[in-house]
Amino acid sequence: MSLFKNTVLTVARKELLDLFRDRRTVMLGLLMGPLLFPVLILGMGSMAEKRARTQLESVLDLPVIGAAHAPNLVRHLGTRDINAIDPPEDAELALRNQDHDVVLRIPEAFPERWRESRMATVEILYDSSRQDSRIPVARVREALAQYGNQVGSLRMVSRGISPEATIAVMVAQRDVATPESRRGMLLAFLPYLLIFSAFVGGAYMVIDVTAGERERQSLEPLLATPSSRSALMSGKILAACALGMLSQLLILVALAVSMALAPKALQMVALTPHMLLLLLAVLIPIVLIGCTLLTLISASVKSVKEAQSYMSVLMLLPIIPTVVLMVSPVKEQLWQFTVPFLAQNQMVLKLVRSESITPMQWLVYFGASLGLALVLWLMAARLYHREKLAISG
Repeated sequence: MSLFKNTVLTVARKELLDLFRDRRTVMLGLLMGPLLFPVLILGMGSMAEKRARTQLESVLDLPVIGAAHAPNLVRHLGTRDINAIDPPEDAELALRNQDHDVVLRIPEAFPERWRESRMATVEILYDSSRQDSRIPVARVREALAQYGNQVGSLRMVSRGISPEATIAVMVAQRDVATPESRRGMLLAFLPYLLIFSAFVGGAYMVIDVTAGERERQSLEPLLATPSSRSALMSGKILAACALGMLSQLLILVALAVSMALAPKALQMVALTPHMLLLLLAVLIPIVLIGCTLLTLISASVKSVKEAQSYMSVLMLLPIIPTVVLMVSPVKEQLWQFTVPFLAQNQMVLKLVRSESITPMQWLVYFGASLGLALVLWLMAARLYHREKLAISG
């Protein structure tokens, strides 16, 4: 056992020393994530916040078809910073071409029904497939609803009837979401970024120390030594995991610093040292799974090029849980913490939302993740014991 441990540590130290001799590759691999992730998150957050503030606070130019049929309504819209303008010739075409976000149509029957104190209809035209139209449509809809309620109340009062007579049930709403959970909604893409970076953090090193050495024919002398092949493989995996965890630590520290220095409106979550340690603990299993899986693939191919061809498929795996949860949200259940990538997604979201993770969830999560890593390690070790592993081509 002592010999196995010494071999693992020796190989890991040797691989790390060889890697760090190529300073340009190391700096690119370690600093790309810490520099890119904060810029990506804060940049997108700043753009979204600026866009929403502009749409909410600026005067909205609203094309109104048939504005002459409801002058009082048009004046009311003006009090809500909604400026009625001349409509385009083809409203639907203008919406599809994104010339306008929303168009209001007032039919010719509006004045007659209005004078008769009957319900008058107006039509809001918009393209629901465009995200940019959500805020303008909401502003128009809210202004119209307020106008309808005001006029309806005045009609009831003019007839000597209390407006409350038409309200059988008053619905009160109470949002129990915490500020942390609401901020967590804005960071719904953070789990994918962290899981992806952890999964492929040691990819280039794993491919190089197995498929690369095999292609350069430098793996055969190493395998010819009396040392256990499982120990040699474990040393390479340990070195790749160390590099991957160092990369994750730098990314998390960069995120924490950037969040602390960001404007208050963009401080979506406070990454305390305690939370950073928990996030790091969540990401350790996925780093191990990624390194063992890539070792298994590298040991089964004949060249670096062939090993890299698998990366295009592997990079899609972390995004699957995010897409599934967006299309079909499900309630949290214990079995979810056994599914790779979905478990990490749930754990990271719970930490970002400042929700507690029960000991059972931690136990199931680590048990399933480390169990999968062990299975992948055993499969890779079996390939390492093949005599033709050291032969390239």
